[in-house]
Amino acid sequence: MNNYYALILCGGSGTRLWPLSRQLRPKQLLSLNGKETLLQQTAKRLLLHVPAKNLFTVTHEDHKFEVKGQLAEVAPDAVANVLAEPFARNTLPAIAWSVDQIYQKDPNAIIGVFSSDHAIDNEVAFIGAWQKAETLAQQDYLVLLGIKPDALTTGYGYIKPGNKIVDGNMPVFEVAQFIEKPELKLAKQFIAKGYFWNSGIFVFKASIFMQMLTQYQPRMASQLSNINTDNFTETYASFSNISIDYGLAEKADKIAIVPVDMAWSDLGSWESIYQKQAKDEDNNVVHGDVFIQDTSNSLLWSQSGVLATMGLNNVVVVQTPDATLVCDKSRTEEIKSLVERIKLHKAELAETHLTVHRPWGTYTVLAESTNFKLKCIVVNPNEKLSMQMHNHRSEHWVVVEGEATVIKNGIESTLQENQSTFIPKTNHHRLENKGNTPLIIIEVQCGDYVGEDDIIRFDDQYGRTEN
Repeated sequence: MNNYYALILCGGSGTRLWPLSRQLRPKQLLSLNGKETLLQQTAKRLLLHVPAKNLFTVTHEDHKFEVKGQLAEVAPDAVANVLAEPFARNTLPAIAWSVDQIYQKDPNAIIGVFSSDHAIDNEVAFIGAWQKAETLAQQDYLVLLGIKPDALTTGYGYIKPGNKIVDGNMPVFEVAQFIEKPELKLAKQFIAKGYFWNSGIFVFKASIFMQMLTQYQPRMASQLSNINTDNFTETYASFSNISIDYGLAEKADKIAIVPVDMAWSDLGSWESIYQKQAKDEDNNVVHGDVFIQDTSNSLLWSQSGVLATMGLNNVVVVQTPDATLVCDKSRTEEIKSLVERIKLHKAELAETHLTVHRPWGTYTVLAESTNFKLKCIVVNPNEKLSMQMHNHRSEHWVVVEGEATVIKNGIESTLQENQSTFIPKTNHHRLENKGNTPLIIIEVQCGDYVGEDDIIRFDDQYGRTEN
């Protein structure tokens, strides 16, 4: 049991779930189909088979602290195994670096690789298929879980099964062919011929993976063997931007597929979210403060404010504090191209929400203009911001809840509710919450520039200092 490991891929921006999913708060960190986030659901599912100390997660540097915070709630012993990429380089570099870390720790490791944004309802079937894949991995196979299709869709890649490796009630096949997301006509033919969806779930021996990497991606293998603390960022930036499918799976001679029917879904689009949610009597999925009249077969999601619809059918409407999406439900796969257009004119709408999560808490932008910004800042108990300064703005802080510890140019003071302080620009300052309840302040920034990049950190417990 101790040789079994699980690796969660917690990357990607989830563009097709815009405006809820954004670059700095992607879908895997959101609660889309329950109280827990997709990442937390994935971690809890994997803990059914591996101990938390054998659960690894690879994510982007921007999401490291949020990922650690979420894992701490469901798998505290897995927090130390969070790996942070300095650059997004597709799945193969992320997996290769992570596998190398595990391999150095345990050369006999058998590793399952899982996406952080999948929904799996039948956990018994999932664990059974995973264990069967591990048995094949012991025989040096690179193994995939193949999903038995339960709908006609063009949103997934397909796998053509080849010769049977294991017969019986739960047969296992060699992989004959990988097929990219097909057109509808071809998808229908593939399902009729018994093809499977490509789940992206891999199981293999760490040693076999490293051998395959050397054989099929020798440059990446060489780079990985020479990576160290001093050259890590530079080396990672030079990794090829390639998926594990293209880089290894489609080249492998010994690759198998374990078919499984586990009520699986890749929650990658609003259509997939719609399919997984409970419906009302008019076949609508309703979330938030929503009023509907003469509306059917639709997904209506309000994160902020009242959403009202009338006379609509087969639409997706998603409302957030700063953006609203309205589209035909049959075209949710195309949202990615829409977001690319939005980036050209309103880049911030694709990058972040008005509420931004930080290692110490959150801030919400309440109002903003060219020379001022109004924020609500929430500092979690026993957390503190960095010691910092700003060149272009001054700040006014008003405590509305809790007790604030403020340091200005080396002088410490305490502010109670309804008390305030002024931070002139270029002053070194820090905000801290030493209490056991959240600290909430209102911050007014004034200056010739109020961008988030006007910050110089001198001391930071999260390792974000520039000097």
